[in-house]
Amino acid sequence: MQLPTLVTCLAGCAFLLSPLSEGCGPGKGHGRRRAPRKLVPLILKQFSPNVAEQTLGASGKFEGKITRNSERFKELIPNYNPDIIFKDEENTGADRLMTQRCKDKLNSLAISVMNHWPGVRLRVTEGWDEDGHHSTNSLHYEGRAVDITTSDRDREKYAMLARLAVEAGFDWVHYESRAHIHCSVKSDHSVAAKSGGCFPGDASVTLDSGAQKSISDLRPGDRVLASWGGDGGPVFSEVLTFLDRDPTTLRLFVALQTEAGARVSLTAAHLLFVSGRNCSEGAAPAPGALRTVYAGDAQPGQCVLVSDGGPGRLSRISRVSVRVSRGAFAPLTRQGTIVVDGVMASCYAAVDQHWLAHWAFAPLRLVYSWAGNAGGNRAGVHRYSRVLHWLGRALLDPGRLHPLGVAQDDT
Repeated sequence: MQLPTLVTCLAGCAFLLSPLSEGCGPGKGHGRRRAPRKLVPLILKQFSPNVAEQTLGASGKFEGKITRNSERFKELIPNYNPDIIFKDEENTGADRLMTQRCKDKLNSLAISVMNHWPGVRLRVTEGWDEDGHHSTNSLHYEGRAVDITTSDRDREKYAMLARLAVEAGFDWVHYESRAHIHCSVKSDHSVAAKSGGCFPGDASVTLDSGAQKSISDLRPGDRVLASWGGDGGPVFSEVLTFLDRDPTTLRLFVALQTEAGARVSLTAAHLLFVSGRNCSEGAAPAPGALRTVYAGDAQPGQCVLVSDGGPGRLSRISRVSVRVSRGAFAPLTRQGTIVVDGVMASCYAAVDQHWLAHWAFAPLRLVYSWAGNAGGNRAGVHRYSRVLHWLGRALLDPGRLHPLGVAQDDT
């Protein structure tokens, strides 16, 4: 499909997904409210999805046992939700420790349990295991699995409890025995790898006032440094919305360091402007000299456009590594570019060319230009991005899309 046709299709999507369409809905009496979907309880020994727990379609492979002395112990977060009863028979608080994803799903399930059975709470009988009570490679050793019941221990409820756990978003649920339900989640690292294009919450941008601001504190309407003009002067652009905004989830980032000392972290599918390996350090790039690559494909020796407060200049990438950080933010500027931690990057991800992404997002930028930025600071992946990625997979050559794409889960 030709690009103009694709953009025309997306213009209609932009109207449907704009903040205007999310405003006032139909009044009373317009249409008929859809009946709630009937929940079907699981049966004993059934698991959902119908694949083995440690497969890609479920919670994924075991990544290694976590102990209190290991570096990964910091990945475990205590859950003090008062709506959940933790058995904690070891009296060490171990059952309260879990990954962020497991905590999020468990808290969601706790709400569902109280709504479904007023006066009843969720009960956790087993969480993180530090004593070797489970089989080898159990996800309990990573804080990614919990065994649950209801607070009244009514076994007649457990089949429906399993269904509620599925609905709460656990990646694998097993009605394992008449005494409990086993639930597990993907690792935060593997979920992070499925994200589209983002920067970590500890990244910073430069406002038009010259002040630095954390990207996690950025708001639509802020004007940020987006690029540099032909004379080397700064170009500032308004932040219209966020294509992804997730303050809490751990994500996997590609960390780039340049010989000039600039350090920037991006998700692997994010687009970055680079010059060839033969770039001249410090020289201003000629028009068209920069091209976009996925951050995950950036290599030492390539040059990126950087600044330490002065004009933009090229600096060679000296080191590429991987880091895990909390939070993921993908601001969209009117310009389509943004300077983060002193390095210029695209606002886009998942598709292999900046110009193509900039054209595809033109309807969304136009909508926010017309309607303002109301509703442009919501958490999660922007619905326009989801629809755009779906259309891209349907209409474009698969080679033009990054294999990780845009986050498809509900994190």
